Amino acid sequence: MPRIQISFDSYILEAKLADSDCARALLKALPLEGDACLWGKEIYFAIPIEASLETGASDQLPAGSLAFWPPGNAFCIIWGPTPASHENEPRFASPVNYLGKIYGDFSALDQIREGDTLSLSIP
Repeated sequence: MPRIQISFDSYILEAKLADSDCARALLKALPLEGDACLWGKEIYFAIPIEASLETGASDQLPAGSLAFWPPGNAFCIIWGPTPASHENEPRFASPVNYLGKIYGDFSALDQIREGDTLSLSIP
């Protein structure tokens, strides 16, 4: 599947998208920008796509995962625990559609602050 770039400040992260209808809808909508909202170690912001929960939707995904949260039409990145987590697991507030995963080091996500602008684009 295609790759996308996630940019903020001087950081550029690359991710591979999943082979799903929701991921294809995201790809068609690119480029996008949004102001980061933080919920523990989850970043999210509204994007102009709509999708229902897909088969396999879950509230738990591995660290570095990209997701779409249908109730808020939100793009999400999770890289650690949130207020919904048990122990240190990455856990969303409710089920999300898996969009893909950041490959390589994603520790730069710890530098994002509430309100920072993130850009999503095709490299």
